[in-house]
Amino acid sequence: LLFLQTRLTSDMEERNQTAVTEFILLGFSSLGDKLKIFLFLALLLTYLITVTGNVVIIFIVWVDHRLHSPMYFFIANLSFLEIWFTSVTSPKLMLNFLSVSRTISFHGCMAQSFFYFALGITEFCLLVVMSFDRYVAICRPLQYATIMKQRICFQLVLGSWVGSFTVISLRMLLISNFCGPNVINHFFCDNTPLFLLSCTDTSVVRRVDSILISTLVLSSLCLTMLSYVSILFSILRIPTATGRQKAFATCGSHLTSLGIAYGSCIVLYAAPSGNSSLNLNKGVALLNTVLYPFLNPFVYSLRNQTVKLALRETFRLGSELVCL
Repeated sequence: LLFLQTRLTSDMEERNQTAVTEFILLGFSSLGDKLKIFLFLALLLTYLITVTGNVVIIFIVWVDHRLHSPMYFFIANLSFLEIWFTSVTSPKLMLNFLSVSRTISFHGCMAQSFFYFALGITEFCLLVVMSFDRYVAICRPLQYATIMKQRICFQLVLGSWVGSFTVISLRMLLISNFCGPNVINHFFCDNTPLFLLSCTDTSVVRRVDSILISTLVLSSLCLTMLSYVSILFSILRIPTATGRQKAFATCGSHLTSLGIAYGSCIVLYAAPSGNSSLNLNKGVALLNTVLYPFLNPFVYSLRNQTVKLALRETFRLGSELVCL
């Protein structure tokens, strides 16, 4: 009898844990209809510009031989990542602005959470690689060709992608059991609202997850800032004022972009959980998932004179071919 009772309890728990087949994303459901339509149009325009800008960068780097260097190779990889990173959340968010149900399947939610964190960590790794590339180019120019060989660059990029996706794959094992309710107070499947829906006590899991993400983000931040501090000291030794101003302007735009990326992540995953913090996180998450990918093409490429020249020549050749 005790065996049957234990078996019945186990079966009931198993059914409860597998009962959730979809989630409801509250998102910004409390907003008025007119404001939702406005936000939908603004988000759609931002998304189209983001995707188009990054596709143009990838195409220009691919076709123009002057951009076949480690720096532009890394920028093209970052652009490729940004297309997918913003596509993980933006299309679903736009759809929810116009939809009443705002549901997402269980597997869709898990996939969204996985790719959001995997691509996010990959991005931070690429930022470290890009800052190291600039450090070698500015602070060790005579050794640049020796250090940044094509094989080394490929290995750095491949290691960033494979390492990040492997770590996040193991992390996803921590958040797999849900038994209701199925309402997520967010516009995508972030870890904090998912933990609130878990069947079991998540205090230890949340602590491990927080330590893991904080370690990855803060370590990449320290390495990136170390490179930029070394670059800034090298800039101060530039003899001409014009050269220093140009270098400071470039570094300033880079640091602004990095501030949005790292600042939003620190706020999102260092803030205490709760309804108020979740409502705040939704606003901050928009900076991370929408604004940052939108700014990257302008910060890292479209303000660059070499890229501008390559764009003008490509468009000129394209218009000539069309006329023929």
